[in-house]
Amino acid sequence: MTVRLDATDRKILAELQRDAGQSLDEIARKVGSSKTPVWNRIRKMREAGIVGPQTVVLDAGKLGFEACFFVLIRTSEHDADWQARFLEALHNRPEVQEAHRLAGEIDYILKVRVANARAYDAFYQALIGEVKVHNVTALLSMEEIKSTTALPL
Repeated sequence: MTVRLDATDRKILAELQRDAGQSLDEIARKVGSSKTPVWNRIRKMREAGIVGPQTVVLDAGKLGFEACFFVLIRTSEHDADWQARFLEALHNRPEVQEAHRLAGEIDYILKVRVANARAYDAFYQALIGEVKVHNVTALLSMEEIKSTTALPL
């Protein structure tokens, strides 16, 4: 289902990205519409898959997840069985916040959030115990400069 987005739809999406907990009345006021048309537009965008589930952004540091590692993985395995096991291992690990398959010399990059270096080592040992990888490089983020899930609408 293809949905054409107009300027009002984009304003609604921008408001939802900024704070999805706002009331329909607040969103309608900010985009210059009334509540029912805004609700109908949001419903259509949900049905089209443009708007996904609502979540809450948590503060990792305040919850004890002080370390963020970017893990670069190279593998010499590229068959379907290995990939299925690798993907299952990633999906079963809540420490993995993001995983991307890349073009180029690195096959995968993971964003892993853990309490500290010891917790990362436990994650690493468990991962390589489940799937064979050729090379792993872990990069510790010293400072998060920008983090957003918002798209540039």
